[in-house]
Amino acid sequence: MGSLFRSESMCLAQLFLQSGTAYECLSALGEKGLVQFRDLNQNVSSFQRKFVGEVKRCEELERFLVFFQDRVSLDSPSCSGSHSVDQEQLQKLEVELREVTKNKEKLRKNLLELVEYTHMLRITKTFLKRNVEFEPTYEEFPALENDSLLDYSCMQRLGAKLGFVSGLIQQGKVEAFERMLWRACKGYTIVTYAELDESLEDPETGEVIKWNVFLISFWGEQIGHKVKKICDCYHCHVYPYPNTAEERREIQEGLNTRIQDLYTVLHKTEDYLRQVLCKAAESVCSRVVQVRKVKAIYHMLNMCSFDVTNKCLIAEVWCPEVDLPGLRRALEEGSRESGATIPSFMNTIPTKETPPTLIRTNKFTEGFQNIVDAYGVGSYREVNPALFTIITFPFLFAVMFGDFGHGFVMFLFALLLVLNENHPRLSQSQEILGMFFNGRYILLLMGLFSVYTGLIYNDCFSKSVNLFGSRWNVSAMYSSSHSAEEQKGMKLWNDSTIRHSRTLQLDPNVPGVFRGPYPFGIDPIWNLATNRLTFLNSFKMKMSVILGIIHMTFGVILGIFNHLHFRKKFNIYLVSVPEILFMLCIFGYLIFMIIYKWLAYSAETSREAPSILIEFINMFLFPASETHGLYPGQAHVQKVLVALTVLAVPVLFLGKPLFLLWLHNGRSCFGVSRSGYTLVRKDSEEEVSLLGSQDVEEGHNRMEEGCREVTCEEFNFGEILMTQAIHSIEYCLGCISNTASYLRLWALSLAHAQLSDVLWAMLLRVGLRVDTTYGVLLLLPVMAFFAVLTIFILLVMEGLSAFLHAIRLHWVEFQNKFYVGAGTKFVPFSFSLLSSKFSCGDSLA
Repeated sequence: MGSLFRSESMCLAQLFLQSGTAYECLSALGEKGLVQFRDLNQNVSSFQRKFVGEVKRCEELERFLVFFQDRVSLDSPSCSGSHSVDQEQLQKLEVELREVTKNKEKLRKNLLELVEYTHMLRITKTFLKRNVEFEPTYEEFPALENDSLLDYSCMQRLGAKLGFVSGLIQQGKVEAFERMLWRACKGYTIVTYAELDESLEDPETGEVIKWNVFLISFWGEQIGHKVKKICDCYHCHVYPYPNTAEERREIQEGLNTRIQDLYTVLHKTEDYLRQVLCKAAESVCSRVVQVRKVKAIYHMLNMCSFDVTNKCLIAEVWCPEVDLPGLRRALEEGSRESGATIPSFMNTIPTKETPPTLIRTNKFTEGFQNIVDAYGVGSYREVNPALFTIITFPFLFAVMFGDFGHGFVMFLFALLLVLNENHPRLSQSQEILGMFFNGRYILLLMGLFSVYTGLIYNDCFSKSVNLFGSRWNVSAMYSSSHSAEEQKGMKLWNDSTIRHSRTLQLDPNVPGVFRGPYPFGIDPIWNLATNRLTFLNSFKMKMSVILGIIHMTFGVILGIFNHLHFRKKFNIYLVSVPEILFMLCIFGYLIFMIIYKWLAYSAETSREAPSILIEFINMFLFPASETHGLYPGQAHVQKVLVALTVLAVPVLFLGKPLFLLWLHNGRSCFGVSRSGYTLVRKDSEEEVSLLGSQDVEEGHNRMEEGCREVTCEEFNFGEILMTQAIHSIEYCLGCISNTASYLRLWALSLAHAQLSDVLWAMLLRVGLRVDTTYGVLLLLPVMAFFAVLTIFILLVMEGLSAFLHAIRLHWVEFQNKFYVGAGTKFVPFSFSLLSSKFSCGDSLA
């Protein structure tokens, strides 16, 4: 509890590590995760540090292991065991794997080319058996008007000079390819093509596409060169065309044999590649972890400095005071493992630097601490709002989200996540499900508090639940229930009133109608009332103001704990007390009037009750005529409260600056010593801190017992006055605007209730009103649609809206009263953070 209320006490420790034991000592520290290293070589380039070579080798090993991980998929449970990191072995394994993969790709490419050649031979075999009539029109090929076209039979007679080019072309390029041949060769070619029945994989790109087989007949050597160049431009796969049927048969038989051989070789290559990958997979996970550990250790060693003898490394670390014994034990373990005769040791050193902030959390408090840290990491040793956020955040959310049914659904969802929190898929999930899982305990409390506020509002899916029986008695409103004397001055019901009135009014002044307050929450009869919205608006608006003022006042009170801890007691009298007086004399009195009116006035005297808003305005206007107040002596009390408020404002503006000026002018200074230091009483540490003193030491010459020496820095009264004036104006105006900001509790609660009511009226009520013939069939899809809309609109969208508004109320209205949030987070050197801190892409720095 103490650690969550305030960050851990930190100290700066200096480690003296022998060169032979430094690696083992840092390895032991990394396993425990106790310290955060300071960089003692900030002025040294990353590439000029002592262990830059080791870091480079580790990065090279990581590159090897990433190459293996890209080719093998392993389950995390199988990645266990310890293996030594052998760079030569990994290099040999990488070379072998690359060679096998390269050979496999070559074989696969050859196989695809042979398959294409086989299809080409099969289809072109039928081309010359047909009498192909090629009759192009002049509209398609205008060049035919001036150039004669050789008849195909004539070209066959010139078989000695006839050439052929055959191959495959992508189906989408056929038309352009054919047009280009006719234009370039001027009609001295004949193109015959046919579409393949099946799609083939491109040997170059690996893409599966449709192909066309073509056979180009040409006459003349020059035409042949043109045809081959055009085929190259269109990326055609050209294969040799056999001149005779015997040659075709021999080529076909050779292709079949080579294809069978390639299939066999590919299978054996894949088996061998699988063996190589299995060999690499045996220790790839453990190797990755070990290499990252080694890299992290050398990364920390680069932050250390050597002594003058270059035999001892000196490191400075931030460490929690409670973990100092564990730090000593870790150094002893590292020295013992290395077998060194001289052990490594540490000692604490004083420092004037602000330590990092460490707040220990568990799986329950981590989510709430993350909400606070998103605003800003807390300053060292200041009050941590996360302790109180555990209760106030889900409660304020529930005030805006209050619905028993919706809260119970949210609670069940969060409970399901909590019960299955050890499931690997949930813990490793990303995106939206990962966000829900990380905030499962926040959702759990939000749902639980929503159930509570839903019972207070008596709202369950926009309907009230009659748990204890209504305290309003309808039968007492009938005239027959009262005697003639009792009926005088009462507006009772009769048969005519019930028949002709659209609305019936219950009068609580009639005996027996109102039998006392509902035991818990709002009476369910208000769900039937026409003035239900007016009643709930008044209740929720006043409740929002009360909760907001209490929340902000609590934040100001927490600031007092900060002043006490940092020994600035004058801030309590000159800042915190005026702030509390300003808050309570105005807005605290508003709460008093609200509660007093609830308690002092009953149904019989409700018409005589004055308006709180009018009374609150008259508090500052001082009306000349006497008004009927809430209680006797109200005017005198209000004058005193206004006077206190007016007096608190100048104290808040000028109190602290004038006190510091008075303190600076020599209230506590006895004189100036020869060394140029001002001697200050030891019991005024808060005064020392305000004078801007950075060097506080015990006196050199011990001139007076109980004195300290303080270096006096320049005192700027104007800057202090301006800072305090800005803070005071912000606080005074913020009290008004922040109080109005808490009305969002009322507004979002009203919006959620109205959306829920609309969803019920437009879906379920329509489905329930259908007659029994079709009602059952219609009700099932209506209920399913109602459930979907309830989840996505009321739970997800409305829940997200209430969540964001609750965050705003904590960050702006609550935390700015006491929380600075200007610290740095304590990041320990721990191997458990390797996955996020020391990933494969880390630089040398």
